[in-house]
Amino acid sequence: MSADIYPHLKASCADAWEAYIHHAFCRQLANGSLPEDCFRHYLTQDYLFLIHFSRAWALAVAKAEHLDEMRHAVTVTDALLNHEMALHVKYCAEWGLTEDQMAEVAEDPANIAYTRYVLDRGHSGDLLDLLVALAPCVIGYAEIGAWMVKHPDTRIEGNPYRAWIEMYSDAEYQEVAAGARGLIEKVAERRIGAEPIASGRWNTLRQTFETATRLEIGFWDMGLAPARG
Repeated sequence: MSADIYPHLKASCADAWEAYIHHAFCRQLANGSLPEDCFRHYLTQDYLFLIHFSRAWALAVAKAEHLDEMRHAVTVTDALLNHEMALHVKYCAEWGLTEDQMAEVAEDPANIAYTRYVLDRGHSGDLLDLLVALAPCVIGYAEIGAWMVKHPDTRIEGNPYRAWIEMYSDAEYQEVAAGARGLIEKVAERRIGAEPIASGRWNTLRQTFETATRLEIGFWDMGLAPARG
């Protein structure tokens, strides 16, 4: 039996999770009303985010205590650096953003706060702390994509953000998220047992997940305020 920790983590900060998943930025993406300058700002910051996200997964290799954990982390790191980044750059080019331009943009404070928090949890804690900090992004985007394609207010035809919606709702990304969830459950079982809430570490893990979720909300807020910074 695995430690099914993810549903407990979401339930522990249900209001914040709801605010993240159904944020105004996401709703406007879904119905196509998001201003294009907001989306370009988000794309640029997301490029910078992916660099630190890759660092966090590389750190997971060092934090892993078992070969299967190391192999999973290496696979994700390789996918991010050698595939996801290239796809992101290609997609951004369709919005008139070059990689050189994005590399020169200053990181928004919300981006710094989020990425450095995740890295700090990884450096100061163990692999489970790091994976819990990463979970709102990895698994959360899959949930966002899934509800977007099912929601009656979502506009697919003629939506300038259709490719974004399809990317996070399609089977390939849903499988990536499922793999990340499976890894968290496996790592949790090995380190705290099959009943996460009963663990002495539960309160810290819960706080980590909630903080990362609130930082995700801050990232969406940043996307709606492209002139800030």
